[in-house]
Amino acid sequence: MQGINLIQLVVVIAIPLLFAITLHEAAHGWMAKRLGDSTAQRLGRITLNPIKHIDPIGTVLIPLLLILSSFIFGGPLFLFGWAKPVPVTVENLRKPRRDMALVALAGPGINLLMAFIWGMLIYPGIFLLQSVPWIAIPLVLMGVAGAFFNTILMALNMMPILPLDGGRVLYSLLPRPLARVYAGLERYGLFILIILLTTGLLGQILWPLVSLTIQLLPASDVVSQLLPIILNPSRS
Repeated sequence: MQGINLIQLVVVIAIPLLFAITLHEAAHGWMAKRLGDSTAQRLGRITLNPIKHIDPIGTVLIPLLLILSSFIFGGPLFLFGWAKPVPVTVENLRKPRRDMALVALAGPGINLLMAFIWGMLIYPGIFLLQSVPWIAIPLVLMGVAGAFFNTILMALNMMPILPLDGGRVLYSLLPRPLARVYAGLERYGLFILIILLTTGLLGQILWPLVSLTIQLLPASDVVSQLLPIILNPSRS
């Protein structure tokens, strides 16, 4: 399968990345509603409409700049972004400590589900490859991108660092005295992530879980084979 140009790369990545980020947030709101907090529902955030969740900087500008940078200057594509956080009123939850962990897990959970769905979409693309390649090739590459980016987002958010979802889960599991101490570390969470990213440790930490998950996805062999086309677009 041939490489893709910049416009094709943006199109192939945009849809799965947009839904990966926005539905992650919608899942938090949906779970909070089921557990007693309707804050997200009142604000219209429990919706499949990505527009409700888009952050102009985190959902649009930053991913576009990263794609352009990778395509123009070379090097592997690293995508990072965020949507508008879904507000949760902890006091409204029936069992705040337990329920906050469930709310946190809903985000990575929906990303794992979407990774499987995008993987399944690769199969019709392969079936159509000979008859309508102009539809099949973007569909296959979009499935690969969706499977990979949802897996990355799931793994990243499960790291036990506040304010990531894994940090929220760990906070809920710790005894209250330790939880209070741990909560005080949240102010350093972004700084810790930046250090892990710039030193290359973040990829080393995430890759074992990402690699294992990809192997369990539908069409995992296709994902592994075609991923370099997306991650190294300037060399494709």
